[in-house]
Amino acid sequence: MKKILKYVIVDIIQNKIVVIYTALLLLISLSVFNLESSAAKGMASLLNLILLVVPLVCVIFSTIYVYNSSEFTELLVSQPLKRKTIWLSLFGGLATSLSLAFLIGVGVPVMLYHADPTGLVLILSGLFLTVVFVSIAFLAVGWTRDKAKGIGWAIALWLFFALIFDALVLFLLFQFQDYPLENAMVVMSFFNPIDLSRVQILLQMDISALMGYTGAVFREFFGSTTGILISFFGLLIWIVIPLLFSLRSFKRKDM
Repeated sequence: MKKILKYVIVDIIQNKIVVIYTALLLLISLSVFNLESSAAKGMASLLNLILLVVPLVCVIFSTIYVYNSSEFTELLVSQPLKRKTIWLSLFGGLATSLSLAFLIGVGVPVMLYHADPTGLVLILSGLFLTVVFVSIAFLAVGWTRDKAKGIGWAIALWLFFALIFDALVLFLLFQFQDYPLENAMVVMSFFNPIDLSRVQILLQMDISALMGYTGAVFREFFGSTTGILISFFGLLIWIVIPLLFSLRSFKRKDM
């Protein structure tokens, strides 16, 4: 497993797309902190980058990489290796490489300009979100062997979590505004990893105007410390469950 993991990490690190992705993250992060009048405003500006751009890049790149590595995967399957080992090695290599890119592109500037608990939470949330959408990409690959359909599923899942989910939540709020929905909003927050990451960061930044209804209720019920711990646990579940389903599909797949 270590040899496969090492090969995947080295291969991805040398990939031009990952190098450009890292450089762009670093450039944007440094520009944001230097252009804003305060580091706190720079953190707020980075929020959309972490919540929207990072998941999109991770889910698309991971999906394409797994499909393009199909011949390599078939070669590994023909060897006396467990499919679980092969699949988890691919996942570990992608998650590690993209997390390293995020750490260099966003983590380093944040630690330089805003090295406090808020900056640490932002970095951890971005790392969790990176791994979550790598896991979701593997789930999309497991659904179909067709590359175009797999990429389409991956983009559709990102679109749902980034835009459609919040629209559905707002629709439900307007439709049932006469009913107490606070507990329901707390539960619904766990069905969206991007919402969980947003809650984590905003609980630390104390920007009530950007919290949104779900984030405000989350803060009211759980408080900052408890809420962050619970939401991190929710993100961990978002990593494990899609990966397990994709592993199950890979074990049954006829190569």
